[in-house]
Order: sequence, then structure tokens, then C-alpha cells
Amino acid sequence: MSDIIQLLPDSVANQIAAGEVIQRPASVIKELVENAVDAGAKTINVVVVDAGRTSIQVVDDGCGMSDTDARLCFERHATSKIRNADDLFDLHTMGFRGEALPSIAAVSQLELRTRRHENEIGTLLLMSASKVEEQRPIACPAGSNFTIKNIFFNVPARRKFLKSNTTELNNILAAFERIVLVYPDIHFTFHSNGSELYNLHPASMRQRVIDVFGKRINHDLLSIDIDTTLCQLKGFVGRPESAKKKGAHQFFFVNGRYMRHPYFHKAVMSAFERLLPAGEQVPYFIYITVPPADIDVNIHPTKTEIKFENEQSIWQILATAVREAVGRYHDATMIDFDVQGKPDIPVYNESATNISTMPHVSVDNKYNPFNNTEKRQRTAKADDWEQLYNELSPASKTDTEQPLFDDLESDKESVIDDKSPIHYQYKAQYVMTTVKSGLMIIDQHRAHMRILFEDYLERMSQHCSNVQKILFPEMVHFSASEDAVVSTIMTKLTDMGFELSNLGGGDYAVSGIPDGALGISVDNLLHEMVSVAAEHDGKTVSEISSLLAANLARHAAIPYGQVMSNDEMDNLVNRLFSCSDVNHTPDGKQIFAVINQSDIEKLF
Repeated sequence: MSDIIQLLPDSVANQIAAGEVIQRPASVIKELVENAVDAGAKTINVVVVDAGRTSIQVVDDGCGMSDTDARLCFERHATSKIRNADDLFDLHTMGFRGEALPSIAAVSQLELRTRRHENEIGTLLLMSASKVEEQRPIACPAGSNFTIKNIFFNVPARRKFLKSNTTELNNILAAFERIVLVYPDIHFTFHSNGSELYNLHPASMRQRVIDVFGKRINHDLLSIDIDTTLCQLKGFVGRPESAKKKGAHQFFFVNGRYMRHPYFHKAVMSAFERLLPAGEQVPYFIYITVPPADIDVNIHPTKTEIKFENEQSIWQILATAVREAVGRYHDATMIDFDVQGKPDIPVYNESATNISTMPHVSVDNKYNPFNNTEKRQRTAKADDWEQLYNELSPASKTDTEQPLFDDLESDKESVIDDKSPIHYQYKAQYVMTTVKSGLMIIDQHRAHMRILFEDYLERMSQHCSNVQKILFPEMVHFSASEDAVVSTIMTKLTDMGFELSNLGGGDYAVSGIPDGALGISVDNLLHEMVSVAAEHDGKTVSEISSLLAANLARHAAIPYGQVMSNDEMDNLVNRLFSCSDVNHTPDGKQIFAVINQSDIEKLF
């Protein structure tokens, strides 16, 4: 029997490796921009067409490559970052595996123009599916210029399962943001389909965060700066008031590298216990610096998973640093006793001769609080309460003396009695009313949420919105990735009742909101709705409409704690039972419960 094991051709091996390293166009952006950073570039320009499907271009002014290096960099495991295994524990560069460029070349048509600063002539290299088609000298600027065209052209299954352009562009921008936030001293630009989305000039770390996510975030950031023997922590964490259910910007960076770390995330959120409602998140931008030997980044090709040698200790340091930042923000201002230039408070002096200026207090020396005779006289008056109650006329009795639930009969086969029953609101959270089978308890917020949800869906289907004008338009800023989503859901927002005017640069003026949404934070509401749409971009139009309607209904519904009149409760109950689904909210939570009459009788 002949041998059956054989070495795979390089082209097949490269495509297998590319499946791990290059998952989508965003992976190409990440790898090429990181290489530009490692090359010492001071200016990096990124240009994409059709969210990277058609072309991706990354231009830098770094060190460039010679003609030999330009050819060799596309060989697997060829790298200038490390030389031996010991270098894996002393990494100071973003890349080191030598897999990114060969993986990109394996699934695209690639063009490279590069020149070293000391050379007068550069190199042009053309490749397609890992095969070199042409290499020749060329005049070009110093640095490197990578152009990636028709990604996954030779892997049709991978290209077919790419998401929509909006989703892919959001992923590209997310990868781009993770790099620009770490290197505020580098000038970055980003263009998509001819439009400039980012032009980030060198600035401080805080200014770079503001440039990426808008000026509004500047008021929400609390500084962190801790230096210990184990690690150094710098960055910012949001105030409790900046918390959101969705769309909070949360970033961890370790030695200039973005990472995901759920354990450290819990350390940050532990500082906000009892300060935030359940499910809400605060933004944070935390930069951790540790000795390279204390971490392992060689776990996954994407390098977003990092193992720490002193993970528990860093967790405690991180939690303490965030608590300190939040504590400084919540500290009460010290009382200032400096009275310079202010009149002194007069102090009583027994030896003072002018006693007439002091207030005179009269005292009844005959009053005795322990005198039993006076006590019995006061108690006797209180014991006449029955006589006082019986003297009250029926008209003077309050409504609370009436039965809470009348046994009203109805000739209709309806659930709720139709003779305007008296409803009762329990703890400003539940509406209690009588039904044929017993006692119904309705969650007022969830009931109103179901009513509004179906109302908003009907508006969107009929393109008929009820707009409530705002006297002074509110300004809302979206980041570049959020702005790309806004354009896709603008029609739905308009049908709901929003009136948005695009001012450019991610700024919008809101001059109208849906009827009944007055008093809601428009900025937080729109950002959360954009986050919902971005997370579910692959769903159908009707599913996206339902998600947006449910999000708006949750914000606009009657809050817990709002006291309602009997007419308002009656209107709520009647509108609820005219809905298509009276049992559950849009997210599947139960709206009401019924206590059967037999169960009530058992209690007595």
C-alpha cells in the first residue's frame, strides 16, 4: 500500500492560514496598519471602496523595504520582528508571527509600492493568489503603499458570506479605532468611497478619544493614573451618568495592543456597584503597561486574547484604581472656613455688657411634661375618635373607603368589566383590577410598552408619523461607524417621528421627536437605537423595524413610580386588550398575572 500522507502545496497552506488570520476586510486593515506602525510611520492613510470588497489601500511614510525584503515578506513565517524563541517573551512590536502578508496575498490581488528613505528607486510588486506576477523598479515616495483588490476572489464561499457593506464598514472602523486610540502621536486619515471619515492629527491621549468619539464624551471621562511595581494603569473611565444599555465604548489596551478581557471588565464594573441600573455599562479607555515577559499574546492569530502571569493582582489594582477615580468624582466639597473679607459670626460672651442685643427666650417654669393629670386630659381627647368618625357625613368620606374591587356584572364575553371599574395602583408600579376569574395585576410599564410598540410598527408600515416639534433643536454627534448605520435607518427613524438634519461630520440636529417621547434623553435614545441596528444588521427589514420600535417603546413607556389617575389606568387597560398580543412585551416578558377567585378565598 502506498503512502497517503503528503505535504500540501504552498498555495493551499496559505489559504488555510488565511482562513484564521484574514476573516474579513477589517482583518486586512488591522494587519496592514499595524505593520505601518511597526515601520515607524508618522502618517498613515487608509482608503477603502465598497467596505473593502473592491479595494483597500494603506499608505505610510515608514521605513519602507528593499527589493529583496519586498519579495521575502510574502513568504510564510518571514518576519523582521523576532529572531528566536526568546524574543516571544520580549515583544515590542504589534506583529511578529509572519503570517499576515502571505495570508492577505493568498486571497486577493495585491500591489505593493515601497522605497527605503536612503534609496532613490523603489520597488513595484504585483501578486495574485500568492503568485508573483511582476516585480520591477519604480519611482515612488518613501514608505509603503499596499493596495488590496477583490478580496476572497479565489474563495467564493468566503466572499459570499461577507455581511452587508454597512456591517463590514463598521468592522473596519472598529479595527481602525482600536489602533488610533493607542497611537495619538501618529497622524491617521480614513476615506470610504471618496468621503473622509477621519482626519486625526497628533494630539494627547484624551484629545484622541474626543476626536474619535466626539466632544460630548469629554465631559464624561474620569482620569486614571496608577503606577505600581506590577503594572502601570492610565486612561479614562466614564461617570455613572454616562452609562448606557448599549453602545458604550469600552477598550482595554496592553502594551499598545487592543485586547478583550471579561475578567478585567468585571473589575471595572465592580466599582459601579449600586451606582448603575442593572444592565447598563459605562465607557472606559484603559491602557495597561506590563513587562513583556509577564504576558503571552501568542494565543490566537488575531492577538486579542492575552494571558497574564499576575492576573489576580492586576485585577485588584484595576478595581482599586477605578474606585478611586469614581470616589474622587463623588467626594463632597470640603467646607471653606476662610472668612477673609466676610463679616465674622458674633460669639456670645457672658462678660459682655451689652446683653440687650442677645435674643430673649421665655420659659414656663410651671410646665411639667411628666404631669399625669395633663397627660390624661390629652389622652381623653384622643379617645373620642369613634364619635368623630360617626359624625362624618357620607359625602365627606374619601374614595378609599369604597371597596377596591366591585363585583361588577357584564353581559359581554369580555375579560375586563365594561362599567368603568375602579382600578387600584399598587406602589405606582402595578395596576390591579377585577376580572371574571378573580384579580388581575398588570405591570404598567410593560403594558404601555406593548401598546407603544404596536403603535410605532403601524406608523412605520403606513409611513405616517406623529411628530412632536422641539422648540430648540438638540445636537447629536455620531462616530464614523455610527454615522454609517444612521444612513441605513434614517427612513425608519423618520417614520417613527424623528426629524434629523445632517450637518456633516457626524453631527445631526434633532428638531422633532415621536409624540409621547418628551422628557427622554434624545442623545442616549438615538445612540442606543443605532447600536441595536448595528448589532442586528444581518436581519430582515421587518426584524430591524421591530427592534427599533421595541427600543423606542421601552424608553417612552410609563416609568415605574408614576402615579396614574383612575381614567388613565382605565385607558391603559382598554388599550392593552386591544393589542394583538396582550400577554408579552416585545422582548417576551410577561405583562400581567391573574389571581383566581378560588385562590383568594383559600387565603381567608
